[in-house]
Amino acid sequence: MDIVTRPRILVVGAGFAGVECVRRLERRLSPDEADVTLVTPFSYQLYLPLLPQVASGVLTPQSIALSLRRSKRYRTRIIPGGAIGVDLRSKVCVVRTITDEIVNEPYDYIVLAPGSVTRTFDIPGLTDTAFGMKTLAEAAYIRDHVISQLDLADASQDPAERASRLQFVVVGGGYAGTETAACLQLLTHNAVKRYPRLDPGLIKWHLIDVAPKLMPELGDKLGRSAQEILRRRGIEISLGTSVAKAAPEEVTFTDGRVVPTRTLIWTAGVVASPLIATLGAETVRGRLAVTSRMCLPGHDGVFALGDAAAVPDEVKGEGAVCPPTAQHAMRQGRIVADNVMASLRGQEMQPYRHKDLGLVVDLGGTDAVSKPLGIELRGLPAQAVARGYHWSALRTGVAKARVLTNWTLNALAGDDFVRTGFQARRPAKLKDFEYTDSYLSPEQVRAHVEGRDSRAG
Repeated sequence: MDIVTRPRILVVGAGFAGVECVRRLERRLSPDEADVTLVTPFSYQLYLPLLPQVASGVLTPQSIALSLRRSKRYRTRIIPGGAIGVDLRSKVCVVRTITDEIVNEPYDYIVLAPGSVTRTFDIPGLTDTAFGMKTLAEAAYIRDHVISQLDLADASQDPAERASRLQFVVVGGGYAGTETAACLQLLTHNAVKRYPRLDPGLIKWHLIDVAPKLMPELGDKLGRSAQEILRRRGIEISLGTSVAKAAPEEVTFTDGRVVPTRTLIWTAGVVASPLIATLGAETVRGRLAVTSRMCLPGHDGVFALGDAAAVPDEVKGEGAVCPPTAQHAMRQGRIVADNVMASLRGQEMQPYRHKDLGLVVDLGGTDAVSKPLGIELRGLPAQAVARGYHWSALRTGVAKARVLTNWTLNALAGDDFVRTGFQARRPAKLKDFEYTDSYLSPEQVRAHVEGRDSRAG
């Protein structure tokens, strides 16, 4: 008796792009048309732009972790793990599960949305010393760490130790770094009122970036406004500067300054997931080179989008590619889902086109700068736009309710500055959260897949 199997659609990654794709497939594909599988270590979508507010305690971690199992149409099979290699020839994805088991997942159609990882450089001590701001665990860990520095400084009798624990360095003048420095500075500013033995003047925040401007995408006026807000709060901004070397108790800048600190937060950009390198396909600055329909040329049934793909920006033209933002990733996810279904049904696929709606930067409290549809805003109007945009972009009503409740409660009652206990005895740094050494080379992927096939035969 012949067994008819349904086409297998495999989606890699549960970020903005992957989740939007899966949700659209669930809504528009009938159950007997195809089987949908999602590879992700966690069964939630992280609303990444609000991560600094988790680190600063304005929001609880659960409020920005949107469960994938709440959907009324939920029927996707979830493999709890991370893709560490793809063999395009055999149409097999190699997955490392959360129990460290390596399994092969065959597919007919694959959607690659593995996102990005923190970009690092060959700086002595960086990966062993710095914290990142890319995952929910990192944000919760950093909050515990910052509060513990206040606790330890308050208890210390050594002026040098106290000074080093009360200095904090954030590297990266983009949105992530600027919002992280702003939100955490507000945390320490409010928390020190509960530490009568600590001199508030000893708390110093440094924001450094190798670029000549802070958040250049905002334009000169808003960029200067953001700098003025941060400097007014006492954050020292150093542009044209980076880290020369990092040690557990001090950081050396490229201009020769040595800052005693126990806290180095690294947010100096992102690069495509190392998974992309396992394909052995053409890339553009590390991102997979795809067409405007987000297909991989020469490989039927392979789609890529989001931070990991260089999707042509047909609105800007002239060889431009879409920036790695949530706004583009969400809309690309919907178009990719439509194109997967079109390919499945033998229909014509459509290109991706989207005009950027603008930028929002939440600096905590009543401070913000925003540029919706090209209109420059500052202060409360900008804050209203920033939080309104983020709130409306949250995918579920439960998440919207949690975030709004957290914002209201924080505004009315403030923070208790309680450590949750996430900080273990063994320090966890940037290299411990993103597992960038877990991926296979293209040769290892092929050998693993062929080894499995030979044993099966």
